[in-house]
Amino acid sequence: MSKTILDVNAHMHTPYSFSAFDSVRQALDMAAEENVRVVGINDFYSLDGYAEWSRECAARHLYPLFNIEFISLWQEAQRDGLRINDPNNPGRTYLSGKGLAFPSTLTGREAQMLSDVREESNRQVGRMCERLNTLLTERKAGFSLSYDSIVKDLTRGSIRERHLAKALRLAVEEKCGTDDARMEMYETLCGKPLKSAPSDIASIENELRGNLLKAGGAAFVPEEPSAFLPVDVVKHIIEAAGGMPTYPFLADDAKGMFTDFEGDLQRCADTLKRMGIRSAEFITTRNTTAVLEQYATYLEDEGFTVTFGSEHNTPAMEPIRLRTRDNAEGLSEKLREINYRGACRVAAHQSGSDSMELGEELIQKRISE
Repeated sequence: MSKTILDVNAHMHTPYSFSAFDSVRQALDMAAEENVRVVGINDFYSLDGYAEWSRECAARHLYPLFNIEFISLWQEAQRDGLRINDPNNPGRTYLSGKGLAFPSTLTGREAQMLSDVREESNRQVGRMCERLNTLLTERKAGFSLSYDSIVKDLTRGSIRERHLAKALRLAVEEKCGTDDARMEMYETLCGKPLKSAPSDIASIENELRGNLLKAGGAAFVPEEPSAFLPVDVVKHIIEAAGGMPTYPFLADDAKGMFTDFEGDLQRCADTLKRMGIRSAEFITTRNTTAVLEQYATYLEDEGFTVTFGSEHNTPAMEPIRLRTRDNAEGLSEKLREINYRGACRVAAHQSGSDSMELGEELIQKRISE
């Protein structure tokens, strides 16, 4: 490996799912400004942003990684009440794919399954939009939301509950001319005052989502079983698309707690390997440096490809350059090195090789063009 360790952000959502960014260009301009040279698109259920990501990375001499994310169901874990990497829903399992082929090679049955699960996700949000409009009528808000307009104006084809929260905030702002009137409207809709400041739009959207669109909220609609493919099916789709099935770790939460599955790291790693999953990732702001170093080092020593990212799948705009929960200055040198080695492996994989050295050559060539 080169002595030049590049900064990497291998997990970034874009407007092709939901994102803090207004555009791919904005995301990559920020990456270039912060000298993050390797960047991975990682949208839910979508490959649609790959062409734009590739083109805009080339224009900025950034190396693109092509990834995807699914929410799947581990049926045995659900039956046993085990939390995997969703802290609130036993059996629900987030899986990413790293280093997918571009241009896409996904065809036939696998392409149809990906399309179907995305359409079901969209339909579920459509049902929540209907219920939200019922609430707006009941509480005499004086306006309603248009699902079709939200899709047209706020999305690139995939709609999520965060889009509904954003659309609701925008509608309240248009309806109510002052901060006081807006906060009164939010209280009317949510049944309680918001904690957020009127100017903090990201926090307002998060509160609207939490109060109205999550479980227990007045506009919440539970997902149909068809919204969640089994873990082994998701793994198959990722492999058919040329990618590496990747397990996203939650690791330690703000209270230092772990999910049932992740608390015993050796057992967790052994289980993932038996499942044919040998790639792992972390969203670094969730974790302390000590735990992230412990988990990432162990997994890399066990033969896993390990990468880190920021997500950016909430309204809050954060830096592209990665940092941990207890170190706002950035990652330790050990973590930067692990992340770079992982990115080189992903780069090699998406070029059809398993040579980390080749992956580094490809990265270095791109950034020096």
